[in-house]
Amino acid sequence: MFALDEQLVRWDAELPSLQGDVRLLRLAELAWQLRQRDVARARRLIAEAAPLLPLVDAQEASALAARFMLIEAEAQWLHGELDAGQAQAAQALHAFEQLGDMLGCADAHWLQAWIATDRGDSATSDAELAIASADARAGGDLSRADIIDAAAAIFSVFHSLQQANQRWGQRFAPDAALAPAIHPAVSGWISDYHGISAFQAADFGYAVGRLMVAFEAAMATGQVRRAIIIATNIGNGFTSLNAHDAALEWMQRGLALARPTGWPMSIGSCLMQTAETLRQLGQREAAQELLHEAIHLLSPLSGSRAYAVSLEYQGDLALDLGDAQGALRSFTMLEQRGDSLGQSDFKSGARRGQAHALSQLDRPQDALSVALSALSLASEHGDLYNQIAALRVLAQIHARHRLPQPIGMAAANAVLHYLQLAMTLASGIAGYAVPAALLDAAAREYAATGDYARAYEISVQASAARDKTHSQEATNRAIAMQVQHQTERAQTEGEHHRQLAQAEAQRAEVLQRTNAMLAHLSAIGQEITAHLDAAAVFRALDRHVHGLLDATHFSIFLLEPDGEYLRCAFGIEAGRELPPSRFALSDPNANSARCVRERREIVIELDESGSTPNLIPGTLPTLSLLFAPLTVGERVLGVMTVQSLLALAYGERERLIFRTLCAYGAIALDNASAYRQVAATQAQLLEKNVELERAYKALEEVSLTDQLTGLRNRRFFLQHVDADVAMALRQYDCPDPQGADQERMACMDKDLVFFMVDLDHFKEVNDRYGHAAGDAVLVQMQERLREVFRESDYLIRWGGEEFLVLARATDREEAKVVAERIRSAVALREFILPDGGTLRKTCSIGYACFPFLPSQPRLLSWSQVVELADMGLYIAKHSGRNAWAALYSTPATQPEGLFPRMMQQLEQTVASGEVKVVTNLVQPPKLSGERRRVGLSSDLA
Repeated sequence: MFALDEQLVRWDAELPSLQGDVRLLRLAELAWQLRQRDVARARRLIAEAAPLLPLVDAQEASALAARFMLIEAEAQWLHGELDAGQAQAAQALHAFEQLGDMLGCADAHWLQAWIATDRGDSATSDAELAIASADARAGGDLSRADIIDAAAAIFSVFHSLQQANQRWGQRFAPDAALAPAIHPAVSGWISDYHGISAFQAADFGYAVGRLMVAFEAAMATGQVRRAIIIATNIGNGFTSLNAHDAALEWMQRGLALARPTGWPMSIGSCLMQTAETLRQLGQREAAQELLHEAIHLLSPLSGSRAYAVSLEYQGDLALDLGDAQGALRSFTMLEQRGDSLGQSDFKSGARRGQAHALSQLDRPQDALSVALSALSLASEHGDLYNQIAALRVLAQIHARHRLPQPIGMAAANAVLHYLQLAMTLASGIAGYAVPAALLDAAAREYAATGDYARAYEISVQASAARDKTHSQEATNRAIAMQVQHQTERAQTEGEHHRQLAQAEAQRAEVLQRTNAMLAHLSAIGQEITAHLDAAAVFRALDRHVHGLLDATHFSIFLLEPDGEYLRCAFGIEAGRELPPSRFALSDPNANSARCVRERREIVIELDESGSTPNLIPGTLPTLSLLFAPLTVGERVLGVMTVQSLLALAYGERERLIFRTLCAYGAIALDNASAYRQVAATQAQLLEKNVELERAYKALEEVSLTDQLTGLRNRRFFLQHVDADVAMALRQYDCPDPQGADQERMACMDKDLVFFMVDLDHFKEVNDRYGHAAGDAVLVQMQERLREVFRESDYLIRWGGEEFLVLARATDREEAKVVAERIRSAVALREFILPDGGTLRKTCSIGYACFPFLPSQPRLLSWSQVVELADMGLYIAKHSGRNAWAALYSTPATQPEGLFPRMMQQLEQTVASGEVKVVTNLVQPPKLSGERRRVGLSSDLA
């Protein structure tokens, strides 16, 4: 689902040498992994891969085409084109479902969940994530399922932290992200969940630490949009710790990632969070400018949580600026979004904000009404913190306006009444420090009423609270410093090398490099040092050397482990690879060896008319030769050389460029050597895992599919039916006996219906027209069944000309309509034979509903219900064919011994009214006679 950068480097390195179907598969994998890293390149790779699809079999080509659709859908989602993205994702999902590609289905549902999130449709998002998780597990990818479940856990935190911890806390324990075998993407999502949970619980130091882990994982696995969101969340965490410089640094980091993408949701989220940080720092004009841009970008995504947050920030900023009318508009819109999102934190905050604005607009009655509704909402949810906030707003409104006293007031005035309630609630929260501002307000009111003793007592408490607050602020700053310090200590060696590369760029600036060239070299250095694969470093250096210098010849020599020899690790001359070569470090004729021995740059200029000394056999006689050592600190890794057929090709400017590239190359190669051994092991394991997975998937698909019709077979049915039966039964497990009937009525469309379909007189087709004609009829039969049934239903070739269909989540009373559609689809259209001739056939259908007896859903097993469907088929067959029949329970049905009585005494059970026959037969159905058994029930009990 999300591959590491190192893996992409290897795939990219191998791509030029691949041809045919192997190249197609690698293009597809790279496009999928680049879908957020580089959207434009992902689209180019798809354009290259599409013409190669005929090189693989039809099913694999269809799967790849569906995957390409999904990549395009994700690109549209990222750019805010939600309708187009949804349509494309739905098309891809349909294709995956047709192919039975469960992992493809999981990825499509995953994308649809995020599209629903950006629309503000949290219910659909939750449902899509649940389906995606189930599909990932069905596809055998538990890591995928863990990522999806962790995302669901994060969403649930925003609804209710307590419920989220109850549901997911044990599944994603704090040490789960640290498991040694866990994939970095999974670890990142679990860390993200713990960070968001800690943030909601106001444990900001721990939250920032976990979110930093999540950020690094997102960056390493190409989840650019998630990395942007996490960066802003880290900034918010630092803001809460009063570490505003660190907060703005992370906000800018997120914005630097978002701006080049052009993704409105990502850019808008970064802008609004930066604006809120600036507002808290008192920079209101700058905050207003950023927030205006953010809301403009997020307006097309007005259903999202990010848009709701921007409205809240806009309302707070308007209050700070004294724009009460603007604040009222923002908080009113926020309340509407809170209702749509079903998130109480928005609704409660919106009402408090409206109350402040209405009070400033001198509308005290309206302000009082809204503030009371905010208090009521917080009380309904048991949210003590929002109750305290609402009570403080009520006290402020009464202090500002002359209003009627609240009912049941025992205090000296309304202001004191609400402040006392707030202090009472605050004192009952374990570990909660009553704010000094609340205590100060209460002290003033006590003094105003003449109760100076109580006023003094409260003032002392306020002073203590301020001391504690100052202490807490100092603790928060210390936590922020500690987190930053730990982050700095955790920097990888590669990051340290990138800093060395930047220092080398600064040194180049001292040596009179132009600003444009510095910027260009800096970008090149970041690209080169970002690689952890030596081959990728070689190619990057080769590309930039030829782009910046006249280079007929370019090669890199590296010291062997014994330090006695130099070997040519990479060499290109006039576009051709150079043959392998190796020199002793003591060789007096080798310029590369001399460069290493002397640890300095060497420039050699030759006369056009003269001979070339020390010419390596098989190479061109170049006139300008430049050698530079590859050094990191005091260590020499090797030497890099560039050579030209032109005389005097390398002046001071060219040497400076080459020197800088050597510095970048040395850093990158030193970095890569530390990872090479691990990367090789990982590549071998990955290759074996991919081969095993492909073989397993291919074998499993063959074992579950009927080869003639493409329908599923009995084995598939028996693997999946128990899960559907369990789901259907859960709908009948009503915990409230008094509401059971209503609950079951609401679940009428959650029943299962088993249809047995049999072509009438099919043997005559084989006997008269041959088996090829019979096969053609069966293939066309499956097409007609697909027209009738939904994609979510199971279509099974049961044997010969007989088909079993499991219609899921179906209203039992509508089953007869489906049966008639099957009959008509067969009887009213001719079958086309291989020789071009046509043939009319009919079919007989029997069906039965599970549970058979809704009042006792577990009375009959699903296999017994299948036998009842077969009994219906028998009735239709023996009553004239081209018909359908079904057995239904009635209010008079007696549970005891029901199944054996139906199997052995059907006429009596129908005559007694215990069972009714539903059919399209005009004449009375024939119920007697010897019936076959379908072989699923073990007995008649």
